[in-house]
Amino acid sequence: MSTFSRFLDPQAIVLRAEADTPEAVIRLLGGKLQALGRVHPSFVEAVIAREATMPTGLPLGTAFNVAVPHTDPEHVIAPSLALATFDTPVVFSNMEDPDEKLPVRVVFLMALNERKRQIEMLQQIAETIQRPGAVEALAGARTVDEVWAALDQTSFA
Repeated sequence: MSTFSRFLDPQAIVLRAEADTPEAVIRLLGGKLQALGRVHPSFVEAVIAREATMPTGLPLGTAFNVAVPHTDPEHVIAPSLALATFDTPVVFSNMEDPDEKLPVRVVFLMALNERKRQIEMLQQIAETIQRPGAVEALAGARTVDEVWAALDQTSFA
């Protein structure tokens, strides 16, 4: 079973979402996780605060950049992921250079209750987004099945 299939609930996937800011994206996805009982009420504000000081935009050198917002484990009830794709990119700050703004088309919101698991999930996401065509396939997905197809090509148990 892949890491994605263990933690990514289909009800926490939003395809072709609309949001103007990273905060709006985090509220959208965090709200999904909260409705599923996966995170504490403090989760969304904690992620927003962390994103403001430690941004998570990942430059991929294409029009399909990714962001991976997350926060500390104490805000998490059950390990989870949420995913959103955007036809119109949302501007996130680059994690390596916060002054650089990146147009992001895919966001993975991580809610993990162990630091070790956070590192493993970041590695899994990195493997996936580095695979040629993977981010484009995610960004272009129109169904949850298309999301699974894009994600399942790279996974570990």
